[in-house]
Amino acid sequence: MTVDTSPAELTGTSPSPITVVDGYVPVIDLSSALSGSAADRQRVADAIGSACENSGFLVVVGHGVPQRSIADMYHATRTFFALPQAEKEKLRSDAQDPLMRGFGRKGSLAASNADASIRQERSKPDLSETFTYNRLGDAEQGTLPDGVDDRLRLPNKWPELPGFADTYREYCGRMEGLALEIMRLFALALELPEDWFDRKVDRHMTNLTTNYYPAQPTAPEPGRLRKGMHSDWGSLTILYQDDSPGGLQVQGRQGDWLDVPVIPGSFVINIGDLMAIWTNDKWVSTVHRVVNPPREAAHRERYSMPFFHQPNFDTLIECIPTCTGPGNPPKHQSVLSGEYIMEKFRRAYDL
Repeated sequence: MTVDTSPAELTGTSPSPITVVDGYVPVIDLSSALSGSAADRQRVADAIGSACENSGFLVVVGHGVPQRSIADMYHATRTFFALPQAEKEKLRSDAQDPLMRGFGRKGSLAASNADASIRQERSKPDLSETFTYNRLGDAEQGTLPDGVDDRLRLPNKWPELPGFADTYREYCGRMEGLALEIMRLFALALELPEDWFDRKVDRHMTNLTTNYYPAQPTAPEPGRLRKGMHSDWGSLTILYQDDSPGGLQVQGRQGDWLDVPVIPGSFVINIGDLMAIWTNDKWVSTVHRVVNPPREAAHRERYSMPFFHQPNFDTLIECIPTCTGPGNPPKHQSVLSGEYIMEKFRRAYDL
């Protein structure tokens, strides 16, 4: 679903979220939270918290990320995926890299999901290509506790494209800032001190992954999608998506599929499995997918840029104090962020 509303119109003085798709995926303006009063920040935080309790998905405008940074990243991504296949293959992710840096490799995320319907759909390879950058692959940023798997420190792989690495690093820095801001709003929504998450994500191990969905001149086999149904693994995801047909859908409470609105210059935010554990399932990590375009638009390519925010390796993910109480005990065992994500990749790619 494309909403015919410009970001400028969505960043006015009203602090109330603008809701589309029957309220299941709200569009929330962050501008008053970034520059307004404490009351404004709490109002926006409460709107975000409501979205996280209901769908686990929202769209944000007024986020402060320069359009130039988004455009540069989008251009660099298109340029990379337009390279000859042999050039991309030179950057194929190492078979033992647990963070999949470089050009994506074959595998199935289905193995990491317990739900049988997800495993069945994800058994068919996605109709997409990926490229992944992780800050741990930069020597100056790869801060990890002693004794962790050395493979986490494997270097990033870069194409020989002028300015490509700088563009990715600069965009990743923008996403780090936005993710920290959203985590602070999460804290307010959960009745915690605003900086409650700060020290838990200051050495994050996030994958910035770009997706290329080629045109489909031949109709795919039934049940094979651009990206099969799945939930994300970490604390939150920040996604930029273009407006090409064949886009992102979230699964509603009744099992129906709803389109996520496409608004120029916006980001889609969704929480991942670790945030659901942190909040004792008060907030939901929602299953989603990327569908194929209608046949009349099958000639169009699609690109998206998800930032999969993952807390510090040694951050203990355990029930937040405000999310438990009499009659509502913790539902999950505590787990270290790094061990959790390593196990997910291990099961998905036989590492």
